Amino acid sequence: MRLLLKLSGEALAGPDGDPIHTAGVAGLVQEIRELVASGGQLAVVLGGGNLLRGASLAQQGVDRISADHMGMLATIMNGIAFRDALQRGGVRAALFAAVAIPTVAPGFSRDAAVAALERGEVAVLAGGTGNPLFTTDTAATLRAIEIGADRVLKATKVDGIYTADPNKHADATRFDHLSYDEVIARQLEVMDLSAFSLCRDHDLPIVVFDMATPGALTKISNGAKVGTLVDGNPNDPS
Repeated sequence: MRLLLKLSGEALAGPDGDPIHTAGVAGLVQEIRELVASGGQLAVVLGGGNLLRGASLAQQGVDRISADHMGMLATIMNGIAFRDALQRGGVRAALFAAVAIPTVAPGFSRDAAVAALERGEVAVLAGGTGNPLFTTDTAATLRAIEIGADRVLKATKVDGIYTADPNKHADATRFDHLSYDEVIARQLEVMDLSAFSLCRDHDLPIVVFDMATPGALTKISNGAKVGTLVDGNPNDPS
């Protein structure tokens, strides 16, 4: 499969509060190396929350558009760090930014990103959508549609979608499968509404899973059930 993996910026952060702790992503790089070796294709979109959040800056009085521009730059910084970690781990990778930064990253082009994937490179897609007021969830979904991804993967710290936060509610139960309509009816927070609507309108399946699950990426690429799958197929009421 061709997959697009959405990672939070916190995935790069260290246990002691370091915003970027490249040694800590060694396990993730290993997972990605195994996926690529098996023939899978992967694009990655990173958030920037480990460095700053545009919405938080706006609450402090920074102009919202300016704050979002700063947030997009943070995702580019994370993209540079992640590409470097991949390359040092023996994984070929290419970085594309929503807005080109000469000498740093070329601008995103669907054709260029797909060509990189077909060469066996991981495409790191940074800079959000290139426009303010959109989250990196929306950027991930948009890019997944553009490059023809088979799945958009939302990496979290739990192994799927639950009826409630399993870290706070011991009786929370996990879903193996949900339809788009069921997510809306149950008011489950999978992605922000814009991102989720894009997935639903373009019939793009979403997999919510725990990135710490060994071999998760390769298993998903091979069609195995990992985490919670959200797609357009309703569950059998029986």
